[in-house]
Amino acid sequence: MDTSFLLRGLILGFSIAAPVGPIGILCIRRTLAEGRTVGVVSGLGAATADLVYGILTGFGLTLVSSLLVGQQFWFRLIGGLFLLYLGVTTFLTRPAEQAAQTSARRGKLAGAYFSTFLLTLSNPMTILSFAAVFAGMGLGAARGSYFDAGLLVLGVFLGSAAWWLLLSSGVSLLRSRVNTNVLTWVNRFAGVVLASFGLLALVGLVSLS
Repeated sequence: MDTSFLLRGLILGFSIAAPVGPIGILCIRRTLAEGRTVGVVSGLGAATADLVYGILTGFGLTLVSSLLVGQQFWFRLIGGLFLLYLGVTTFLTRPAEQAAQTSARRGKLAGAYFSTFLLTLSNPMTILSFAAVFAGMGLGAARGSYFDAGLLVLGVFLGSAAWWLLLSSGVSLLRSRVNTNVLTWVNRFAGVVLASFGLLALVGLVSLS
């Protein structure tokens, strides 16, 4: 057993999650508008998708990973349309003036989790990023035991989750200074950015067709 695999996984998961893309923008906006819990749960959805791709790469599940990459056109199409939808709805969303009821909040948390999970999962090219980094670091089930691969995958999830917790916690410190007017502009900015990512994903489909 080599516990360094856990540390390497932590570094890998944190590094892959850290670049601010559509998921980062979405988590920032949700944290400002709805609180740290919603932001963290949104990030955990993305971390879970990273976990799935980490499992596929770390355990060498080439059949499934090849299938995902082979169907990237449809994944990108669905992901692009979903981002475009999120962008438009976010742009048009008016900031809430009162806290949501408990039942509605539970539904909101579930929606926050699964939306980022599916968005992150809709980009099968992520698995190629994992494969490239794993190979470059000499990692993976082929180079060690399945237990080591398990430590690596666990590290990936914990590293990714740590980034989203750090991001949401940092952004939540600014929430008390954000009023309704500012939130309106945050929604508009986030909506434009998300819609732009969606359009870029759809335009990129031309090269795959």
